[in-house]
Amino acid sequence: VSLVKIEKPSALKNIDSIIELSDGSMIARGDLGVELPTERVPVSQKNIINRCRDIGKPVVVATQMLESMISNHTPTRAEASDVANAIYDGADAVMLSAESAIGHFPIESVVMMNNIIQSVENDSKNYNESIQMQKKHDTSTTDAITNAAYTISENAHAKAIVTFSVSGGTTLRMSKERAPVQIIGISPNINTARKLQIMWGVDSCHNEDAHDTKEMVSIACAGVKEKKIVKPNDSVVI
Repeated sequence: VSLVKIEKPSALKNIDSIIELSDGSMIARGDLGVELPTERVPVSQKNIINRCRDIGKPVVVATQMLESMISNHTPTRAEASDVANAIYDGADAVMLSAESAIGHFPIESVVMMNNIIQSVENDSKNYNESIQMQKKHDTSTTDAITNAAYTISENAHAKAIVTFSVSGGTTLRMSKERAPVQIIGISPNINTARKLQIMWGVDSCHNEDAHDTKEMVSIACAGVKEKKIVKPNDSVVI
């Protein structure tokens, strides 16, 4: 997996082409803060997240997320808000650095980060990533299909959406939709299956390719049963 580390003003000028060529992006706020005026870093962070969301590539927010936990049991309120705001903005992942690498409280840092993430994701009033996605007029066929799968999963109260993809493109677009249910990405390509592990909401599987619709349904149902995501009579969108 090729993640680009955004840390230079020149990268911001070419951000779309950089995002397109990579598997995902990391916003390295420490290095970016050295190169940019401090007040421009939050704006740049928001813009990069939005562009990654539009293009459908994962984005990681990193550096000084819970900096004070290098030497303290708990973070500052500002740090907790910083982590939460990155998640509210739509980041796929938030990343610890020195807190877990050389800090005195690595386990506590991971637990705290996870608690903040879960708190935001349980905030039904303010956290709804699906409404952030703007539907464009030049929608591709794959985008139209994944958007329809999202709508069907909501209306049918499905437990999972299963995507089949050799390259990973369909699963990536399904992840972009931020569906309210678990996405199972199945690929016959082991490299694709590994790459998909970083995608938002995706549980990636390496499996044989389906030769027809009947076989596709069989593989999909076997996969969600094996992962214990569904029970008898549950609905699954394939």
